[in-house]
Amino acid sequence: MTANATATAADTEYGDWDELVGAALLGTERRQGSPRALLDAAAVHTLRRRAGLRPAEAGPRPEPAPHDPRPVPPEAARRRLAQLLAGRGGAGSGGGRRGAAPDLTELLPQWLAAAARHGYRAPAALVPALLDAARARTDLRPQALALAGARGLWLARFNPDWRFALRGGAGGSGELPAPADGAAVERLWQEGLFAERVALLGAVRAHEPAAAIRLLSTTWATERAEDRLMFLDSLRVGLAEGDEPFLEAALGDRSRNVRATAAELLSALPGSALAGRMARRALACVGPEGVSAPAECDAGMLRDGVVERPPAGRGERAWWLGQLVEAAPLSCWRERFGGLGPEQIVALPVAEGEGWREELHAAWCRAAVRQRDPEWSKALLGSAAAPTATAPGTASLAERAKLLSVLPEGERAAWVAEFIRAHGLSEAFQLLGVCVVPWAGALGRAVVDALDAAREAGSYPWSFSGVMGLAERCLDPAEADRLESLTASSQGAADTSPGAAAYWAEAFERLVATLGVRASMLAELTPPA
Repeated sequence: MTANATATAADTEYGDWDELVGAALLGTERRQGSPRALLDAAAVHTLRRRAGLRPAEAGPRPEPAPHDPRPVPPEAARRRLAQLLAGRGGAGSGGGRRGAAPDLTELLPQWLAAAARHGYRAPAALVPALLDAARARTDLRPQALALAGARGLWLARFNPDWRFALRGGAGGSGELPAPADGAAVERLWQEGLFAERVALLGAVRAHEPAAAIRLLSTTWATERAEDRLMFLDSLRVGLAEGDEPFLEAALGDRSRNVRATAAELLSALPGSALAGRMARRALACVGPEGVSAPAECDAGMLRDGVVERPPAGRGERAWWLGQLVEAAPLSCWRERFGGLGPEQIVALPVAEGEGWREELHAAWCRAAVRQRDPEWSKALLGSAAAPTATAPGTASLAERAKLLSVLPEGERAAWVAEFIRAHGLSEAFQLLGVCVVPWAGALGRAVVDALDAAREAGSYPWSFSGVMGLAERCLDPAEADRLESLTASSQGAADTSPGAAAYWAEAFERLVATLGVRASMLAELTPPA
């Protein structure tokens, strides 16, 4: 049969594409016609759909992508990035046995972070794959967009799937005007994309904080509520006393979220007027004589960011008390308690009212995190070796992780290492997540020792899958030699559960292999001498 005859037959039996699809779904036996005729018709219609467009006038050619002066990574590093973006060599997701191959997709954040430290830009050919990865994983977006730079923003305009990049914060570090070039700064601030405006605000703020506030003030009243919130949130970096007038005015914003963020930022400035007002309210409620929660939430409290309605299961007075204490400067408590330090204050009994101690200490924990106060954080953490239920500030591992984030890196790692030696790994996952990568020597050794102890106790490695995943990404590659000996021990262990030895050997093999990949990956990113 000729091509014309086939097309004629297709038109006779199946008039259009929708009818063809209906026949395929219902089956050819429901109507006259053979399966072969259906396939012939599908081929004809597909060819028509692909080639049947009328010629049209070409659209305007887009402007070239902006120049990005940053260097590309070395060739070996570019190949590694392509491999990581493709996810080759990974064992897949899901529980159960993963095999001994490294999970390359989990190493992508470290590659991006290392590339940023060296000041590289993304290779042009890999920008689309990088944007796809950032679309799929929001945790990658800041670093991926920074690496993609101005070219990534330019490319995102042509694909609706990458629209997130155009409103994704300060990720697109293109050719921003010099902060001192007032005319160029004003033009980009008025005409730029949201991501460009956030990046510009950060650059101007780093150059002259007061100039950033002036720039933000010029359009503040006309910005959308969600944009005002994100601009305000960007002021966390470099927050200083000079920001207070702007933030104080934002307490009257029409958006509740903007008001709450402004109040939170002001409370992080111990010398602000809001912090002083909160201190007076908190000191009236808490002292050596006991705790007396506020009886009402007045208009002044509402303006200063206190949320009136508590969440389900919380009492109103306790809810208001917690908000007052967390917003008060921690420095105000020393005088209130007769010169006592944080550790002594936290250890004092709270006699009046059942549950006041938990509310008060939880609020102090939030204040220590908000005000980045290491002395109070250490007092509220207490001894890492003590039972978690007896913690002076909070037994919550999530809250403890936040307190740890305030401590200097060395103290943080030492505290978590002591916690692991005392309590094992079952509760350490959140705490390990705030430690600096690669883990300090003592912390890495504590993790490896705890894994070895779990193996000897007859546990299975997937009981510690979260910690094993962290270890692959965070252990110092120098630990690989020690882990190889544990792999051999796992293969020959006789006192573990049946089959557990093989699983542990496999897990340690994967860990050693991943550490080797990480070592190579970082070496590849090092610029040539």
